[in-house]
Amino acid sequence: MEGDHIVQQVKCDCCGLIEDCTQAYITQVRSNFRGKWLCGLCSQAVADEAAQHIDEALKAHMLFCRRDASDNPALRVAQGIGQMLRRRRK
Repeated sequence: MEGDHIVQQVKCDCCGLIEDCTQAYITQVRSNFRGKWLCGLCSQAVADEAAQHIDEALKAHMLFCRRDASDNPALRVAQGIGQMLRRRRK
């Protein structure tokens, strides 16, 4: 689109820094941060923080999945579905 290449000033919703960006870039950043526009430094800081939370969630889920099958309802369901699929193939 034509208007996507026009440079305009935009203010970071976190630190207030003003940067010159294209509308396409502004739209992309806002889509990544739930409608907020973040400068490069703030967006990297938020991305780093989000990665830490993802790592914590992944570790917690992996611990959950490694529990004994008798204690793990998700694993029991997965095993039951696997048995059902194996029976259907025969």
